[in-house]
Amino acid sequence: MEREWVVEESVAVSAGSEAVYAAVADLRRMGEWSPEVFAVLVRGRTIAPGTRFIGFNRIGWRVWFTTCQVTSAVPGKAFAFRVSSFGMPVALWGYRVEDVSDDPSTPRTRLTEYWEDLRRDNRGAAFVSLLGKVFTGVPAQGRAAVNRAGMRATLDRVRTAVEKG
Repeated sequence: MEREWVVEESVAVSAGSEAVYAAVADLRRMGEWSPEVFAVLVRGRTIAPGTRFIGFNRIGWRVWFTTCQVTSAVPGKAFAFRVSSFGMPVALWGYRVEDVSDDPSTPRTRLTEYWEDLRRDNRGAAFVSLLGKVFTGVPAQGRAAVNRAGMRATLDRVRTAVEKG
């Protein structure tokens, strides 16, 4: 099986793009959405490109943290951040938010979550991949499948919460 370096999943949300964006760009709520993230530590209130944060994650009994930096924050359109471990690039995570409504009285938004594995692009790739397996229990070759399942759960949770208002 060939390794996947990029994964993305989408969901249709019966809400406006601004509300959908607000949900995914609120880093402090990531623990509500993601089956892997249980907490996020962000300094300050403003979330903008350059904002740094720490993500606390778990799979089963394994717990680890990552350092992250927001790379894109365009209200109603896109939100993304880079993940690193020990200063080495690990991944790019992001959301694309697209208004797909035919009727302004019935808002509908396509929310796409994507992940790109950045470990192939750095000199410490083997080390970061080994750390990933030790801390998460997921070998690098299986990370895309784990992320795809997590994205589906995340998108479903965001959709449900945003549609409830």
